[in-house]
Amino acid sequence: MLPSASRMRRGEEFADAIRRGRRAGRPMLVAHLKTREADVPPLVGFVVSKAVGGAVVRNRVRRRLRHLMRTRLTAIPRGSLLVVRANPPAASARSEHLATELDVVLDRLLRGRRSESRTLTDGRS
Repeated sequence: MLPSASRMRRGEEFADAIRRGRRAGRPMLVAHLKTREADVPPLVGFVVSKAVGGAVVRNRVRRRLRHLMRTRLTAIPRGSLLVVRANPPAASARSEHLATELDVVLDRLLRGRRSESRTLTDGRS
């Protein structure tokens, strides 16, 4: 499971990541990444609405996403806020497909972050 220190719990953190963070989406998942300058572990939160399914299905999807994020946590910059929202197709997805979708979304978010920092350091706008 995801380490306790890396779990997002406060509503303000969810709101900040969703409102002010970068967004990347796929049919199964949408992720919001808000980078902050802080020397603390990244915080990860999950949103699985009733549109995904009943309580058992939602909890299963959330557990699978937490398990997948555990191995990907080191790729997230320290101090960042990441919110992963599951869409209805995530309920019936195989774990391998869910992992692939998560990798694509995270790659898009992190690639965009690298190009932004490169632009700032190069002096280009």
